[in-house]
Amino acid sequence: MTELLADLPIEFIGSFPDALHRLDPILPEIVVLGRSNVGKSTLINAVVGRKIARTSSTPGKTQHLNVFRFPTFYLIDLPGYGYAKLSQAERRRLKDLVHNTIQRRPDLAAALWLLDIRHKLSKEDWAMHDLLADSKREAIIALTKADKLARSKWPAAAKARAAELEIGIDDLVVTSGATGTGTEELGELILDVVSPK
Repeated sequence: MTELLADLPIEFIGSFPDALHRLDPILPEIVVLGRSNVGKSTLINAVVGRKIARTSSTPGKTQHLNVFRFPTFYLIDLPGYGYAKLSQAERRRLKDLVHNTIQRRPDLAAALWLLDIRHKLSKEDWAMHDLLADSKREAIIALTKADKLARSKWPAAAKARAAELEIGIDDLVVTSGATGTGTEELGELILDVVSPK
């Protein structure tokens, strides 16, 4: 549990279908994104030290921008991508919502991008990588579900994901929402990004 974030008050602001919904007051924003089955809600709850995001055994439950206000920033839970059990029109709507949020929100400070430590990046992951790069958005990259691997396999798996992304292994955070691994570091990174420079 991240004590820094766990000690801060959180207010649920609302769930919004519009990527450009204005938030008042204006504060830095952190968006959380990842594939529908990456463990997004579980990790969010572990990082903030309480249950704010709804977890479900069925992926694809998040359909709008779910906005939570901390004293100095907003945390925005985005719909997961890559979920096939939706109509084509609904998949397009969610894709547009995510893309417009990343590309067009003026106060977006960074994206917390979640990738499953066990698997190579998918086609949808690469599309998100390109979107973040093209939009020149800072990304905090977390490798999720480390508890599904033996601890002895974490270094090799993290090294493989870093090699795919052509970044240093220190640019990734190995995490588990189930055990709390890496959640304190993620909380510190979020607070660092939203702190006045």
